Amino acid sequence: MAAQLLAGAPVADSVLDDVKIRTRSLIEKGIKPGLGTILVGEDSASAGYVRKKHETCEEVGIASQHIEIPSDASPTALLEAVNNFNNDPEVHAYIIQHPVADGFDFNTALSLMNPEKDADGLHPVNLGKLVLQEKGPVPCTPAGIQAILVHYGIETAGRHVVVIGRGPTLGRPMALLMSSKEQGANAAVTVVHSAVPNLSEITNKADIVIAAVGIPSFVTPEMVRPGSVVISGGISWEGKKLLPDVDESVEEKASWITPRLGGVGPTTVAMLLRNTVEAAERKIL
Repeated sequence: MAAQLLAGAPVADSVLDDVKIRTRSLIEKGIKPGLGTILVGEDSASAGYVRKKHETCEEVGIASQHIEIPSDASPTALLEAVNNFNNDPEVHAYIIQHPVADGFDFNTALSLMNPEKDADGLHPVNLGKLVLQEKGPVPCTPAGIQAILVHYGIETAGRHVVVIGRGPTLGRPMALLMSSKEQGANAAVTVVHSAVPNLSEITNKADIVIAAVGIPSFVTPEMVRPGSVVISGGISWEGKKLLPDVDESVEEKASWITPRLGGVGPTTVAMLLRNTVEAAERKIL
């Protein structure tokens, strides 16, 4: 029997409905939430992500600004863009679209960002808040995955969650979030990666598998136990075709699985805008 699908659109719609209400309330108080984006280079997938973010901003009433830096620009152009958004009162939160073109230092630019304006939740200050379980912007894809689990009533407390991947934008914060003491978390978390030799032995013991490696079809049916929940957080591209970390054949073994299209992507954008409106709300607290 095929797995039930963990579609992201209904989850994203619920989050965005809340964002719309909060945005209207802020506008009534004289504050229009504003999101900024910085795109470095000419990567078509990254450009598409940024366009989607701006389109969604318009749908919910959030203002948006964009800075585009060509790949042959000076590396200081990125630092200047960060400084520009740090000092712009109309930009309440912003992102540096990852990855940046070769020759640019993402981590240096991130460290110069005002952590209060960090829409992605990746600044060291905000990742530190996640470690300490203090309130702050949570990285968008992990937050979206957690929201999916809560929406579909997937029990996480005390369950064994295996996160495949250790990257700073998804794998590491995902593990921190799932082990935190809150709804949609409180799990026993194991973090592994693609170089672990006995990977299947570990993933077969998991109640929930979250793939975050960015390798197409990395998770195959023999890596998951029957009835487990499988989420593909990482993606890669083959031309214009999006390829998830989880092979579609896994749906014959899992009880729940994210679809190839429309899984985690919509919730990532929704969480970005939630972080933005929360940054704007802090201006009136």
